[in-house]
Amino acid sequence: MMNTQRNFLFLQGPHGPFFRQLGRMLVAAGAGVQRVGFNAGDRAFWWHADGYIPFTGDLAAWPDAFADILMSNSITDIVVYGDTRPPHAIAIRQAKDAGIRVHVFEEGYLRPYWVTYERNGSNGYSQLMALSIANIRSRLARTGADIPVPPAHWGDMRQHIFYGALYHWFILFRNGKYPHFRPHRALAIRREALLYSKRLALMPYFAAEREIATRRIKKSSYPFHIALLQLEHDASFQAHSDFDDMESFLRVVIDGFADGARPHHHLVFKAHPLENGQSPIRQMIKEMAEGRGISDRVHYVRGGKLAALLDQARSAVTVNSTAGQQALWRGIPLKAFGTAVYSKPEFVSDQPIAEFFANPTRPDTAAYRDYRRFLLETSQIPGGFYSVTGRRQLMRHVVDAMLSPDGPYDLTVLSSLQSQPAVTK
Repeated sequence: MMNTQRNFLFLQGPHGPFFRQLGRMLVAAGAGVQRVGFNAGDRAFWWHADGYIPFTGDLAAWPDAFADILMSNSITDIVVYGDTRPPHAIAIRQAKDAGIRVHVFEEGYLRPYWVTYERNGSNGYSQLMALSIANIRSRLARTGADIPVPPAHWGDMRQHIFYGALYHWFILFRNGKYPHFRPHRALAIRREALLYSKRLALMPYFAAEREIATRRIKKSSYPFHIALLQLEHDASFQAHSDFDDMESFLRVVIDGFADGARPHHHLVFKAHPLENGQSPIRQMIKEMAEGRGISDRVHYVRGGKLAALLDQARSAVTVNSTAGQQALWRGIPLKAFGTAVYSKPEFVSDQPIAEFFANPTRPDTAAYRDYRRFLLETSQIPGGFYSVTGRRQLMRHVVDAMLSPDGPYDLTVLSSLQSQPAVTK
């Protein structure tokens, strides 16, 4: 008799207990579950000893070690958070070659109330990249699924920062068993742990500063454009754009604004909510704006909720931030420099940047509504990784999606589900 047992192998996940809780739910569903840990932070958040496999070698040893793990444990599925960090990229490539299912989690394409769940790849490697609007509309015609309603409140940011700080402190002080571990980011672990801790301690101050800056802009009478910033180490920024660093993007935007925008227009740079001060972004913006003689028209706002500013913006520019979808939902012209799942000709302007600031073209809002509905019916699952309430909601949906033989964009899934949903350079 054929063995139909599903055996899931977890690699690195979001900071916090989500992967552990997800593993337990899969076990309750009858699946086998194991976890590979690359550092003390991975080990700490798995908690229980069952199914934990420490990998203590260097990256060169990982392909052979991964192949051995797959074979010796009869793995049928691997689960990752993000698909571009080197161990994950290697594992995904090997898993695909072996016919093993690949489950990829990411932050929601439609933040903040959803999580992204896909098969084989996300962001620039997502199956969405190959789907045209015409194809999406054809698929939508085959399903009558209801669109999930977002909750009234969903607080994840404090928990996200807390778990990030805790994860890096475990690596900093308890990592002796993993001598070859190297973070996928260029930032040193000690520096990242300190920055997370500083961010957590100063959240009330940053919130007050952000509120004052936002209120000042909203009460002004000048038209403004908004630049949606990302973290410089963000996988989408690094793997799916032509920019090597944030400074290059800032210069393109400021030069384009100086050359093309009307003289009474202003430019607002909105920082990512998790921006930790590693890059001197604010100082770079100030110096570049002064160099172009427009320092009185350029503003910087710390991270936080975007809607208050975006509701009044004339246009938005970004590399490939998921926040671009908030602009599209409002019908705001959007210029995106990188590859994103919303990089469709119906949505994103192809104008040169100076021309865009002078007279931006608007997106096809009817097409975007259909696209958004398609996302909500497929890969966007209500919930969050970090807060207790967010994880509870996410767990109610995601296990069934993972146990399905089909991915979220497959036609068989679209017909049956209701409200369900390469290495970095």
